Amino acid sequence: MLGEAISHYKILEHLGQGGMGVVYKAQDLKLDRCVALKFLPPHLSENEEEKKRFIHEAKAASALDHPNLCTIYEIDETNEGRMFIAMAYYEGETLRQKVSSNQLSVTGVIEIAMQITQGLAKAHAHGIVHRDLKPENVIITKEGVAKIVDFGLAKLTGHTRLTKDGATKGTAAYMSPEQARGEDTDHRTDIWSLGVVMYEMLTGQLPFKGEKEPAVIYGILTKDPKPVTEWRHETPIALEQVINRAMAKDAEERYQRAEEILEELKILQQQPEAGHAEKRRTFSRRGIKRTRAYRYAGIAGLLVLLLAFGLYRFLPEREAIDSVAVLPFVNASADPEAEYLSAGISESLIRSLSQLPHLKVMSFSVVSHYKGEAADPQALGRKLNVQAVLVGRVTQQGEALAISVELVDTQDNRHIWGEQYQRQLTGLLGLQNEITEALSEKLQPHLSNAEKQRATKRHTQNFAAHQLYLKGRYHAAKYKKESFEKGFAYFQQALEQDPNYALAYDGLAYYYIAAFEWLLSPREALPQAKAAARKALALDETLAEAHASLGAVYFFYDWDWPAAEREFKRALQLNSNYATTYQYYAQYLVATGRLDEALAIAKRAHEIEPLSPESNTYLGWILNMTGQNELAATQLNSALEIDSSFWFARLMLAGVYEGKGQLAEACAEYEKASALEGEFSEALANLGSCYARHGKIDEARKILLELKQRAAKGYVPPYFFFMIHYALGEKDEALPWFAAAYEQRCIYLLWDKVFSYSDYQRSDPRLAAILDKVGVKSSYE
Repeated sequence: MLGEAISHYKILEHLGQGGMGVVYKAQDLKLDRCVALKFLPPHLSENEEEKKRFIHEAKAASALDHPNLCTIYEIDETNEGRMFIAMAYYEGETLRQKVSSNQLSVTGVIEIAMQITQGLAKAHAHGIVHRDLKPENVIITKEGVAKIVDFGLAKLTGHTRLTKDGATKGTAAYMSPEQARGEDTDHRTDIWSLGVVMYEMLTGQLPFKGEKEPAVIYGILTKDPKPVTEWRHETPIALEQVINRAMAKDAEERYQRAEEILEELKILQQQPEAGHAEKRRTFSRRGIKRTRAYRYAGIAGLLVLLLAFGLYRFLPEREAIDSVAVLPFVNASADPEAEYLSAGISESLIRSLSQLPHLKVMSFSVVSHYKGEAADPQALGRKLNVQAVLVGRVTQQGEALAISVELVDTQDNRHIWGEQYQRQLTGLLGLQNEITEALSEKLQPHLSNAEKQRATKRHTQNFAAHQLYLKGRYHAAKYKKESFEKGFAYFQQALEQDPNYALAYDGLAYYYIAAFEWLLSPREALPQAKAAARKALALDETLAEAHASLGAVYFFYDWDWPAAEREFKRALQLNSNYATTYQYYAQYLVATGRLDEALAIAKRAHEIEPLSPESNTYLGWILNMTGQNELAATQLNSALEIDSSFWFARLMLAGVYEGKGQLAEACAEYEKASALEGEFSEALANLGSCYARHGKIDEARKILLELKQRAAKGYVPPYFFFMIHYALGEKDEALPWFAAAYEQRCIYLLWDKVFSYSDYQRSDPRLAAILDKVGVKSSYE
């Protein structure tokens, strides 16, 4: 097949072959990128059952969108009827090659294991089990990102069985005991396999070996592996215990969720040398009688296995609600000044519930669009794609507070839970925890104590500080200059009440990051944001928002790429529902030229906030960056359908038109965006540049004059002046502004380095020379 064109793919080389298919590297002729194509073998393509299984596999895998999972682009069929999946192609090496070539450091093992665990957690949350996790099915990219590939055995839990009866699937050395016996399996079989992979990464050895498959399976069912610390003495005892528990022969004694392993690994990552080898085997040696019983059961199971392979049956996971929208609580008080309270309670509950595993929580920016509307849970469930909706009312009379809440099933409007509370206003902190605890029990009935504690964690005991913080969030969210500055003042007042209030410090960081390139220059704003985020994390290292803010400063200002990515990943580990982290991370990936990854991250943000104008706009922008202009325009128009006054979406839509050479349409959209942007100047500057390119020189010069008048009253990024001078062909006038933009650390230079560098090299090498310095780590602290 080498050299052939299949659909819009040209086959370049053979990559490998497995039981369910053959994989080729190919060139996507439409988007000019490398992909991996997985084909069913010809004789299997003729089998309708195998085709169904292949399509089922593709649908299951394509539902997964996560940095540690292989991206699926499409499923198609050749003219001859051969089915194939187009997947992302990753430069790098398999984990098998990495393990074979040299011994991984303990820290390296923990980092890779954390990434694999995060990928599994995402798959398991969608009811998908890999069932063949092994080093060959993990790719480590050149950037050090672990990607789980080939869900060739993945199957939607509880869905129609499409596998052959009696076929034991999976590589023997990585099979769980229940998988080897042919018993029912669930996501915990992947947890066993992860334990085996971790064992092998540390020791270079398999825990259970044999010359033939029955001997390996006998060991899995009946033997204890040699302790990791006997192979490798410097292994922390806590890490050995994690592996031992992951490989518990009884699935009930294993970790029940991938997130539980992740929490243990996070602790180890902070203290990789903790523990001593002398204390080893505390898990693997307990319960000797039970272990013997499992050995006898294992021997019996092995005999059955040798006679005939067992049947695979997937049973649904125990019932839990996997998605919820907390609508803005109705302010039933006569006082409009109490509006901050109803909004603040809703936002606080959203933040708390976002800490729960396997629960998608709609962000406050999404649900705020339904403020004041009569709640129709079924209609909202369809719009937001959630299983449940929480509605509430708040009444404040003096110091007395009355709150009513109701959790409703969106499928049938069934009442799930409801309660009415009467408290004093000063009891608000305890009341929020009480509501969170009750909600958690209804939404996720099988939470561990640690998971419950994360959801109900208090960041301050000072009610006055909390009240001021809620006011700060309420006013800052309005994104108008006067209200925004009022929010900043409330955050400062909250810290005067409680100097150790981590959320208030994060509020300050949020303000400074939002204000830069608008109210303040990067040099004025971002060092302040960095200090506030660091203070927040010094008080509470588990604050995902603060990690995202710190990552944004490392990215936007310090140009410290590794530090930025580390913070973004940590933020996502702590809270996978925080869309802002994905938006920052997607911009970072664009700036570093990793466009496929940026698109996947932007899609995840959109999945969390499908009705947010921001998430739709960022996705549209990145689609445009990847050359998908029509899809970009569709996505940006979706943002404008949600909020026709969202100027940023119009700005990006104008950019799509400009990229296609449709300058008249671009100028029209820039004009609309400029009329809507208020105190901002970005749309106005782009309009001036568009006018210049469109030959409207006088109009462009008028905008230059207006920008100079604005700069006399407040901050205007120097890059905006550069844009218009450059579009006018005034290279010598443009150059000082470009140099000033570099000195100010203007964010726009990050995109120029990716998308405009070659143009600058041709037109004015002086600009390219300045861009050569962009992205070099800053020495500013």
